Amino acid sequence: MRAVTYAAFGGPEVLHVTADLPIPEPGPGQVRIRVAASVLHPVDLMIRAGQFPAPLPTPPPYTPGWDVAGTIDAAGPSTPHHTIGDTVIGFSHWLRTTVGTHAEYVTLDADGLTAAPHGIPATAAAALPTNGLTARQALDLLDLPAGSTVLITGAAGQVGGFTLALARLAGLRATGLARDTDREFIQSQGARFLPGPDAAPGSFDAVIDLAVLGPSLMDLVRDGGGYVAASPPLRPEPTRAIRTHALEVTPDRERLADLVKLAESGELPLRVAEVHTFADAAAAHDRLARGGVRGAIVITP
Repeated sequence: MRAVTYAAFGGPEVLHVTADLPIPEPGPGQVRIRVAASVLHPVDLMIRAGQFPAPLPTPPPYTPGWDVAGTIDAAGPSTPHHTIGDTVIGFSHWLRTTVGTHAEYVTLDADGLTAAPHGIPATAAAALPTNGLTARQALDLLDLPAGSTVLITGAAGQVGGFTLALARLAGLRATGLARDTDREFIQSQGARFLPGPDAAPGSFDAVIDLAVLGPSLMDLVRDGGGYVAASPPLRPEPTRAIRTHALEVTPDRERLADLVKLAESGELPLRVAEVHTFADAAAAHDRLARGGVRGAIVITP
């Protein structure tokens, strides 16, 4: 099979399309997916550049990619929720397995997959699993009652957009911090727009810091509120009875199925910025690295 691979860390030029990889076989509890679309994430760029701060479970070569939208074409034993021919979405927990989805086929645990949204192209559906679940799990960590105020930094990004929408649906009063050019999108999600972290101390019941502005944002949280950092190393120590959490997205079939229903109804914005083929993977990495992307960078075979 064909896949995007790299054998050494470096810039986008280390990426290649390898054409003679073996087609993977599903084990117990796994299915094989013929990939229609996957998505490029900032963490893919960090790992490729050799800048990820933690050890990886296997050495290179690597195939990058987390999200997948595609069709099941083989199944191992003990996969009761799926059959061959089902169209599904899900994601590979790459940091634990280094199983990448920028390939023609990928084998994944079946219990992390759910039916793809009806009437939505695979290129858009692939934008949902990792970022949508990250947003859902961030709000789950905070467990805020309706009417609570929450500040979301990086609110115009992929995770931020989903978080704004889910906050609105939960009855929260969200404020989105982003560039001024993102004002219209932030407000379209029912949130108040904030161009910078200039707010009075204790203004919010909680903060979700997707833009990694840092623990200084704790000052904006009321005593006894909540704070979610973008990753475990960035989680600040609790203070003033503020509960601090860190994002570490995990597969969740039931939560993902709920997100699919919201996408089908139009409640969740599935934004696609660009679509690139395997052969254009280096260009996709370069585009994401330049920043300012509003929507998913999608990779197709």
